[in-house]
Amino acid sequence: MIYSKEVEEMCTVAQGVHHGCAPIPEEAKWVQAKKVEDISGLTHGVGWCAPQQGACKLTLNVKEGIIQEALVETIGCSGMTHSAAMASEILPGLTVMEALNTDLVCDAINTAMRELFLQIVYGRSQSAFSEDGLPIGAGLEDLGKGLRSQVGTMYGTLAKGPRYLEMAEGYVTGIALDADNEIIGYKFVNFGKMTDFIKKGDDPATAYNKSCGQYGRVDDAVKIIDPRKE
Repeated sequence: MIYSKEVEEMCTVAQGVHHGCAPIPEEAKWVQAKKVEDISGLTHGVGWCAPQQGACKLTLNVKEGIIQEALVETIGCSGMTHSAAMASEILPGLTVMEALNTDLVCDAINTAMRELFLQIVYGRSQSAFSEDGLPIGAGLEDLGKGLRSQVGTMYGTLAKGPRYLEMAEGYVTGIALDADNEIIGYKFVNFGKMTDFIKKGDDPATAYNKSCGQYGRVDDAVKIIDPRKE
């Protein structure tokens, strides 16, 4: 340890009472986190790349400082999906500190990791008050049946108005319009369910029909348009 001349010439003054770091809530316990191993919890966070052309939602389940589960969801950049594939292999098994300094290639994933680190070390996790935390596998619950990310894709122009392309329920196949050409509902197909039906032996046409649904006042529509062609 090297001290400057000014510090060396100072006299010693005793430090006063210090109670240590403030405790944070972790899996139904109050913990004074002093080491990486003291950190536990499941949390979500969002990151973005430097040119802001893509984003990542990252979910981590950390037990005693070690990442046990990672869900990486990306949107807006084709290269980001390959980086997400790397991250799903790299992140589990690392400490949250190691993960901050891991070359994940993608700025968005790195930024999401930074945001999650800040949340979890300050006790802002989704499992802060859950006894023993959440089980490994809880990260998949965000995906629902079929294990597909919930994506919303909408497009609109002043000249032609809005187009619903993808909703939480699935790929939009038709937009229902009333007599004033206002949207009153939509029809969709859930590709996750469709793929599961095909894997179980259904032919594609049957699987498609079983995976279709609608939302809103579709039955009252004056007309239904294809949002990708009309």
